[in-house]
Amino acid sequence: MIQEKSKEVIEKMKFHTEKEGISTTSILKKEYNYEFVAEKGREKVKIQVYFGKKGIKTILQGDIKSGLYKTLGNLILDQPKLDLGETPINEPDEYIGTDECGKGDFFGPLVVAAVYVNAKTKKILSDAGVRDSKDLSDPQIKFVAGKIKKIIGTDFQIVKINPAKYNELYEQFRNLNKLLNWAHSKAIDNLLDNTGCGYVITDKFSRKELDVVSLSKHSDVEFVQETKAEKYTGVAAASILARESFVNWFEEHQRRGLNLPKGSSIETEKFAGILLKKIGEEKLNDLAKLHFKTFKKISLS
Repeated sequence: MIQEKSKEVIEKMKFHTEKEGISTTSILKKEYNYEFVAEKGREKVKIQVYFGKKGIKTILQGDIKSGLYKTLGNLILDQPKLDLGETPINEPDEYIGTDECGKGDFFGPLVVAAVYVNAKTKKILSDAGVRDSKDLSDPQIKFVAGKIKKIIGTDFQIVKINPAKYNELYEQFRNLNKLLNWAHSKAIDNLLDNTGCGYVITDKFSRKELDVVSLSKHSDVEFVQETKAEKYTGVAAASILARESFVNWFEEHQRRGLNLPKGSSIETEKFAGILLKKIGEEKLNDLAKLHFKTFKKISLS
């Protein structure tokens, strides 16, 4: 079923791409995806639609600075225009959505974002291709994040906790969920003060209420924590802005000559072990979350 749906998606993408006067190759079926190549002049971009247990994921491969990439980004990430058959959900006319990125990554910051949306910006954000950040590649994240910021202006807050500060806070909280609670609450509190909004939706990470709920100045605000809350436009937008900040941190270090791996895989552990011997624990503290089992393993080896 999911494979058939992904085929329908890529066929619609190919149709709308050709409708824009862009040449395309035939659709190829691979083991885990369908794909075709779009061409205009000397520019080429590959469009891939993956199918799997987590659903359908669309990826663009090519020069993100090219005109063709930007055109396809607008076209393919435009959900309503492509009419992909997604079931609409009921959500408040206006609310603040929050989500985080980086909590499972050994290297890099923990980032929480909060985004305020209303009836007008929700529609524009949806048309701009806003969806769960996990469905987008890093180049797509940066592309859509730029559009989000143009649409919502200053109606967002980002709490970025770089590794050194993260390690300091973790020593204080001794629990990741408590640290997440603090970060989400800080982002929400700031945005509530700026917008006067009365409804907040957070992607659920704990059974406990957020600390911000207990603040008397927000006694009239309704707070909701829900699993898979990225189905809401505001939460999806927050997830994209959080991940953009996360990706930017890695790219900044890459420009300095340090290409750090994401995640917490065996490959990450091997890399971290070599890096620890090279730079020592004090400098690693500025790059990684030291309460992870990864650090315990490499420090004992």
